[in-house]
Amino acid sequence: MVQIIGSLAAVAVIASVAMSAIKLPTAAETNSGTPATIRIGYFANITHAPALIAVQKGLFSKYLPDTKIEYFVFPSGPAAVEAFKGGALDISYLGPNPAINGFATTDGSLLRIVSGATYGGAQFIVQPGITEETLQGKNFATPGLGGTQDVALRSWLTNKGLSYEVGGDVSITPSDNAATLALFQKGDIDGAWVPEPWASRLVLEGKGEVLVDETDLWKDGQFVTTHIASTTAFAAKYPAAVEAVLQANLDALQLIAEDPAEAKRLSLAEIAKQTGKTLAADVVERAWANLSFGYDPLAKALQASADSAVNAGLLKLGPSGLKGIYNLAPLNSLVAKRGLPAADSAGLEE
Repeated sequence: MVQIIGSLAAVAVIASVAMSAIKLPTAAETNSGTPATIRIGYFANITHAPALIAVQKGLFSKYLPDTKIEYFVFPSGPAAVEAFKGGALDISYLGPNPAINGFATTDGSLLRIVSGATYGGAQFIVQPGITEETLQGKNFATPGLGGTQDVALRSWLTNKGLSYEVGGDVSITPSDNAATLALFQKGDIDGAWVPEPWASRLVLEGKGEVLVDETDLWKDGQFVTTHIASTTAFAAKYPAAVEAVLQANLDALQLIAEDPAEAKRLSLAEIAKQTGKTLAADVVERAWANLSFGYDPLAKALQASADSAVNAGLLKLGPSGLKGIYNLAPLNSLVAKRGLPAADSAGLEE
């Protein structure tokens, strides 16, 4: 079953478990010790390609044959984190800053990052002719307040000495990606910091220009865009289920590496299934070229993302910082069996 969560208001519904549309699983378990039901989240977005592929190929079902799988398609990371907090989601693909925020606002109790998935693929696209010297008075969009691209834009503006509070140098309007494209095409916004494929759509369909490729802002050009997080309680109670999800993710990553054409086809098929729309071939090619994929969660990049959120005034960290946000033991056990290098937590495991 797939449920599409289209807004934060809908997340409030999912989090209030009393609503009849959402039925939480009972405590019943299968004979293998895995849960009777698992709730998996992802976005209908090419930056979530490993999840899209795993769903299309039935990889989660392959490793959880006796478990009912409920899929939830979210518009943004903050929405998925709200579902975590409401007890309505077990494990999800999401971006770094929502995961950081979910960890920090619950004193480290809500979630653990268990794997990486996708790197790169975010750009600041502006209307033709806009430069760093002409940003004053402009209005920009991001996918959601406190989301990964939102933090990136605010941090970048701060570093440029530009304020974005009410009455500040520039305005930031969080907006759904599809709405952002329409607003950009109409000229109602001056630019947007967005993930793929929306960056490519703003360039190719909206005739925008790249002001900042986020890849250029990171050491070695690598930054985490999507990883997998589980609620701490679910991972503790059902470690075998978490391992099953990680197995499916590793299979999807292997397919991406070995057969990128098929990986693109499967990703687009799932996006079309969930959105009813097909991406143009030139958009797909441009977007895919800006992404890379892997299971290492790039822990050092996550710390840098947290520092950016703190500097932008969007996050407060306790004295322990991000210590404990990772649980990579299950992942590293699995990759060792596949003869692959261990993922590095950069000292941020418990």
